[in-house]
Amino acid sequence: MTPLLDLLAQNPVLTLFTVLLLGFALGGVRVLGFSLGVAGVLFAGLLVSALDPRIALDPAVYELGLALFVYAIALASGGHVLSSFGRAGLIRNGLVLGLLTLGAGLTLGLGRLLGLEPALTAGLYTGALTSTPALAGVIEAVAGQPGAGDPVVAYSIAYPMGVIGVMLALFLFERRFRPDYAAEARALGVSGEELVTRTLRVTDGRELTVEAFARAHSGRVVFGRLLHGGHLDAAEAGSVLRVGDLVSVTGAPADVAAVIRVLGEEVAQSLSEDRSVLDFRRIFVSSPRVAGRRLSELRVNERLGATVTRVRRGDRDIVPDGRTVLELGDRVRVLAPRGRMAEVTRFFGDSYRHLSEINLLTFSLGLVLGLLLGTLPLPLPGGGTFRLGVAGGPLLVGLVLGALGRSGRVVWNIPYSANLTLRQFGLALFLAGVGLRSGGRFAAQLASAEGLALLLAGAAVTLSVTGALLWIGYRLLRLPYSLLSGLAAGMDTQPAVLGYATERTGGEVPELGYASVYPVALIGKILLAQLILRLAG
Repeated sequence: MTPLLDLLAQNPVLTLFTVLLLGFALGGVRVLGFSLGVAGVLFAGLLVSALDPRIALDPAVYELGLALFVYAIALASGGHVLSSFGRAGLIRNGLVLGLLTLGAGLTLGLGRLLGLEPALTAGLYTGALTSTPALAGVIEAVAGQPGAGDPVVAYSIAYPMGVIGVMLALFLFERRFRPDYAAEARALGVSGEELVTRTLRVTDGRELTVEAFARAHSGRVVFGRLLHGGHLDAAEAGSVLRVGDLVSVTGAPADVAAVIRVLGEEVAQSLSEDRSVLDFRRIFVSSPRVAGRRLSELRVNERLGATVTRVRRGDRDIVPDGRTVLELGDRVRVLAPRGRMAEVTRFFGDSYRHLSEINLLTFSLGLVLGLLLGTLPLPLPGGGTFRLGVAGGPLLVGLVLGALGRSGRVVWNIPYSANLTLRQFGLALFLAGVGLRSGGRFAAQLASAEGLALLLAGAAVTLSVTGALLWIGYRLLRLPYSLLSGLAAGMDTQPAVLGYATERTGGEVPELGYASVYPVALIGKILLAQLILRLAG
């Protein structure tokens, strides 16, 4: 074993990929339906570094990974986070901040019960809720104070349970509540359910226009072809639906069935079989002129006589409306006159090669702005300062730029596939680096009586706060469990938990919850850790 450990200690790149190999193998092991997933990398790092304290990575590795992960996910979630400033978002952030305060009170009580020094108590809180920025603030506050204690000791012992404890709570509450993740995703408008196209014969005599009907029925379907008086044409916003007309409808199966019940009856005839006048094509959005713009801005119907009937983003189809913002990498299904299809294709771009490239100029600019913001000292109440760091700065900048989508000719978002790759790679780097940094201290301190007390106290704080969030959110506030799992990851400001939640739910809903509360949780824990330090003294 010693020659192998010597080899790992002398070759940090080999160490990194060894930990990734072991971590993903460990994460794939399932026990009673429970698996660590990508979080297995963290525990592989703890194991390897516990074998030999010389095995470590430069802190720049996990800082790079963390910055890439949070910036990529913020870019993808920026548009959704705008909704967090509404009533629902305020309730979620208020709940998270309230429970973090509850956790601070519980930590103070446990610190006094165990006779811990103030620095250890504050370190316990930062580890139980996995906040490295909060720990940095505590270290800065106690620097130069003799006998203050080492907050890193409590942090390193409580940190692993701060990760696995949240995942365990998510698993146990999931078994208790048995949520329907597919139904929750549909209700939130991020369903991965396959869209269908049906043809109906209109029997409703109200003669509504397509626009009026869509507005009255929440716009969850798109009308494609309209056959009236033997003439086939595209169903435009002003098209009138008259008795006897045949019209094609695209949407989720339940939404299409609801439209058929209101408007008429389904027929076996498929209007899409006739492609002599109107044709359809699936086209990649690769043009920077199109990306980041709403469909209503693009006016494809007025310009090209075309109708976008579907938008495929990643593995899910979206029913588009005028508010839908197209992103690089989207695949749109367009209905247009045969003679104009080539023009429509050029308009959207349809270049797969361009989608394999990242505009490193804009991506790097956004990351530089985020990292600069993270270095700025921000004032604390009662004196002192704190910094958002490599996580908070890129996250806040990414959320803003993701919400903007574009600034003039500059497109901030990156192709969906590239975003997924960057966030997965960044998360893996972060977990490997943190695990390799903490394993030695974790093994040494855990063997002592104080270490065991700190471990149990940290677990109590983690499980109490997370359990309260899941129970209150699901039972009292009636929030979707998939969204709650993201809120738990955001409250913990923990990418590993988010990775686990995303794998369990099989969708993107947890990412919405994570991004909507992360900024408040990050800053809240920094402030509360300082408060614990003052009150424990």
